[in-house]
Amino acid sequence: MKIVVLGAGYVGLVSAACFAEFGVHVTCVDPVQEKIDALHRGEIPIFEPGLDDLVARNMKNGNLQFAPTMNPAINDADAVFIAVGTPTRRGDGHADLSYVYAAAREIAQSISRYTVIVTKSTVPVGTGHEIARLVRETNPAAEFDVCSNPEFLREGSAINDFMRPDRVVIGCESERAADVMKKLYRPLYLIETPMVIANLETAELTKYAANAFLAAKITFINEIADLCEKVGADVQTVAKGMGLDGRIGRKFLHAGPGYGGSCFPKDTLALARTAQDKGVPLRLVEATIDVNDRRKKHMAQRIISACGGDVGGKTIAILGLTFKPNTDDMRDSVSLDVIPALQKAGATIRAYDPEGMKEAQKSLTDVVWCADAYDTMKGADGLAILTEWNEFRALDIDKVKSLLKTPVLVDLRNIYKPAEMRAAGFLYSSIGRG
Repeated sequence: MKIVVLGAGYVGLVSAACFAEFGVHVTCVDPVQEKIDALHRGEIPIFEPGLDDLVARNMKNGNLQFAPTMNPAINDADAVFIAVGTPTRRGDGHADLSYVYAAAREIAQSISRYTVIVTKSTVPVGTGHEIARLVRETNPAAEFDVCSNPEFLREGSAINDFMRPDRVVIGCESERAADVMKKLYRPLYLIETPMVIANLETAELTKYAANAFLAAKITFINEIADLCEKVGADVQTVAKGMGLDGRIGRKFLHAGPGYGGSCFPKDTLALARTAQDKGVPLRLVEATIDVNDRRKKHMAQRIISACGGDVGGKTIAILGLTFKPNTDDMRDSVSLDVIPALQKAGATIRAYDPEGMKEAQKSLTDVVWCADAYDTMKGADGLAILTEWNEFRALDIDKVKSLLKTPVLVDLRNIYKPAEMRAAGFLYSSIGRG
């Protein structure tokens, strides 16, 4: 089979490489010539473990190629995947669908045979029907179907999520389109991956509902963590006791500074706006958004309090800048709230992240960028861990203490044990634990 993937960003590039690994012939299209040239040189524009090898292997065997335009590849493609960005629209919180609709018009102008047009981008309910309308308007003679095939890729483990997913959701309104999609995903049938076949609206909403539920789960345990601190309970044990209930599950019950990234913030907001427009406001989702935003802004105050209530003239070491480990993604990271707030309070910031330094420098200024974790601590008045990269999990505690001017450690990811850190002489603060 042959497909075209529009967009060489996170979703598009991972999807293109994984379909190629399935044996599908894939042309991944991006209008930015510099990005295409870099990909031809083997340079991957995002950090995702294993993606560079996957791309290189499938370019070498001929299953994966990159181009700045979809012609002539679209002429014999069985499906065209739209995997362009859907950022939050400035001013109203809705998803910005301008890139999706531009892609739809471009496809309409190019197709010359029956083609399945697939939205891989996260799009609000009703987008698939609007794409169909735009294609018919642009090319009345076009023979096509529109499908929704939302992605459920976690940054840092996206390849495994694609190759061994919990489920594949396909929204379509013809058997012909469903057959094309089933053939594309045939390798997953061999490992008995559940296939959820639905109409367009159901598939579109499933993606948003899943992300909103997970965001709410994170926010719930974060609020429980705040209560734990007041009553002397341990949130990690509470979470374990909850998660062992099969109806609840253990995932996404890790207390921390709040969720960020490319999906949860924009998707919860877009879902809330859609529901408001339809007259059925989702109060739980709205509360999740509000609580999470407040929490991230409050994290700087936690650090200030741990440093005696004042960081004016002090130096704070920051470990971790990305919203989660195993990615270079800075979107809605807690560091974007914490670092400016600490700077406003008069602190000098020394920071390090294993993969996110280059991206962080686009958003953060007046930061001393350090060579490694220990470099950040030299002469600092306190240390804060914002992202739980593996290399921060086994720091030499004696060395950390010797490098810090004051042994203050604010662990926003609960990596270390409070009793052990206090026994080592640290003024230790974490989330939801005594």
